[in-house]
Amino acid sequence: MSKSREVGYKKFSIKRSLVYLFLIVVSLASLFPFYYMFVMATRLNRDVNAVPPPFTPGAELVSNFQKVTDNINFFGAMGNSLMVASFITIGVLFLCSLAGFAFAKLDFRGKNFLFGFILVTMMVPTQLGLIPQYYIITTLGWLNDLRAIIIPGLVNAFGVFWMAQYIRDGVPYETVEAAKIDGCSNFRIYWNIVIPMILPAFATLGIIVFMQVWNDFLWPVVVLREPAVHTIQVALRSLNDARQMDYGMIMSGTFWATVPLLIVFLMFNRLFIESLTDGAVKS
Repeated sequence: MSKSREVGYKKFSIKRSLVYLFLIVVSLASLFPFYYMFVMATRLNRDVNAVPPPFTPGAELVSNFQKVTDNINFFGAMGNSLMVASFITIGVLFLCSLAGFAFAKLDFRGKNFLFGFILVTMMVPTQLGLIPQYYIITTLGWLNDLRAIIIPGLVNAFGVFWMAQYIRDGVPYETVEAAKIDGCSNFRIYWNIVIPMILPAFATLGIIVFMQVWNDFLWPVVVLREPAVHTIQVALRSLNDARQMDYGMIMSGTFWATVPLLIVFLMFNRLFIESLTDGAVKS
């Protein structure tokens, strides 16, 4: 190995080591809030305000979680959130990908206008739709009913935009035209050809929607008033109603409510990363 090549290899190794070091530091900084939430979930209430604060887990994880289950229907709320998030995620993936396929690969009158109108709705704050949406829900008699959350969430503008862009770039026109020549209907092209080619986009949108629905608080707290139909975020709010706030109990409930999000992300992590890097590889 020549001297110049050896110097270049050392410089490359140093740069790569610095990049890895930076990524490790950023990863640890990102994980620290979750770790500290776990630490507080294992501590007594008096440890929260201790100086210096504790950074190692304690022995109160079980007792703090027992307090959570004594104050709220934790598992029932988790079940409600899981059902709502699952139904909405499946609905968004199906309906938004179907609409995205139509906008990306089909020609029909008013396509550009409709797509532009969908993009404009993304600029409208969610809070502005609370009153008319609440009026519709009360008219339908869906107050204190999980349908009040599921039905309005089955389609969103971002999902249509995301799928349309991914299908436009990721599904070749030649493949679609060849399927049409073979006699495939539009829906069969979508179901048998498009869907297998956009699984990374499915994973990314599914993770985003699931997390958004799971963490949603504003709309559920407006329409779900009975404890039996509370989602987990609304139920956790009840832990703050005590005369003396028990931070260990609150952190315990919050920690266990976050675990399903981590499981979902880890399950679809590979497809999520693939969808993010797919565009860079193509370009």
